[in-house]
Amino acid sequence: MGGFAESVRERVRAARAAVAEARAADDAYALAVAEDELDDAIRVALGVGVAPDAEPDGSGVAPDGGTPGAGTGPDRGGAA
Repeated sequence: MGGFAESVRERVRAARAAVAEARAADDAYALAVAEDELDDAIRVALGVGVAPDAEPDGSGVAPDGGTPGAGTGPDRGGAA
């Protein structure tokens, strides 16, 4: 499942980046769309048994050094 799992994780990373961009631009509509995409990407990842923040080696360390699952709460872990 290596390539598939990495594709799922990439979708989560891209969605998180879109949330951060929308926040930085103070674009409420883009933020709502990006947050919906992030919610869906995380739901899909968890639904197929892929840890959204795991490294390709399965270490479970988020690319930013955070802990797996961090940033999936109401504020998605982005800077305010």
